[in-house]
Amino acid sequence: MAARTKLTLEEIYPFLADYMDTVPHALSPVQRGTVNSSYELLLPRGRIFLRVYEEQDGAGAVAEAERLSYLASCGVATPHPLTRREGGFVGELAGKPAALFPWIEGDMRCLRSVTPQDGQRVGASLGRLHVAGRGAPRGPGRFEPADLRVRLGRIAAAPDPRIASQAGPLLEKLAAWEVRRDAGLPRGLIHGDLFRDNVLWDGQGQICALLDFESASDGVLAYDLMVTILAWSFKDTLDEVLARSVVAGYTSVRPLTDGEWLGLAAEGAIAALRFTVTRLTDDALRALETGAAPRPDKDWRRFAKRLDWVESQGPAGISRILRP
Repeated sequence: MAARTKLTLEEIYPFLADYMDTVPHALSPVQRGTVNSSYELLLPRGRIFLRVYEEQDGAGAVAEAERLSYLASCGVATPHPLTRREGGFVGELAGKPAALFPWIEGDMRCLRSVTPQDGQRVGASLGRLHVAGRGAPRGPGRFEPADLRVRLGRIAAAPDPRIASQAGPLLEKLAAWEVRRDAGLPRGLIHGDLFRDNVLWDGQGQICALLDFESASDGVLAYDLMVTILAWSFKDTLDEVLARSVVAGYTSVRPLTDGEWLGLAAEGAIAALRFTVTRLTDDALRALETGAAPRPDKDWRRFAKRLDWVESQGPAGISRILRP
């Protein structure tokens, strides 16, 4: 979803003038992300990254930019938003909030190339984010069980019976796992979406940037860990070596409590449910509405498979697999 908002260079000029004295040479959409519009701006002395917020209002965009500024100042590997002349980070472009960021040179990893050493680095980066996030501003999440129920209502009303039929079973599973969550687990700032396309690597195999804090919010830290484990180590089934490497990296920065170890199954189930439901609404339903072909990498069945795996293991099995 590179550019839902179409822009021209002429439209960029007044927006850019609020940040700096320069004229861009070129504007190119960036093929990354599913929510915001992203552009590369080529300037006389380099490149910068332009984000147009498609779903957040001005207040939400400002809150996210301030959160990124705080995390970057605490040493988290995330780009610091550029500051406007009059202060603040967010301006307006095409009637929508927009912000500029430094361009980060780096590459994403395909799942086949991820090594246990990479897994440790990802886990440690998430741990550092959670530690730094203790003092970060954070608001409520957009994917709590109540939010998922609203989406399940949309799924139930889908014109395609193959899609609509998923709503009932998913609603039952959500209710069953929600009551099994431990309300006392530690909370803090979570990324909520630390998939492979949200991590950039440099040429030396080090992480140079964590991206897309669109879903960052107050949340259960163990939930965020399970989102990351399932994103980075689940192939046809869980790669246990890779999963343990993510946990090892994480716990080297922030050890888990006994309650968190026991709670990983419920948090993993809720995480898998969240991505199954959102892939149904954001990709499968959108494809029905627009006539576009569903994206294979956003297929909801891949996340339903993760849910099946979590349920097959249960709390004891997941703790045994992941705990050193």
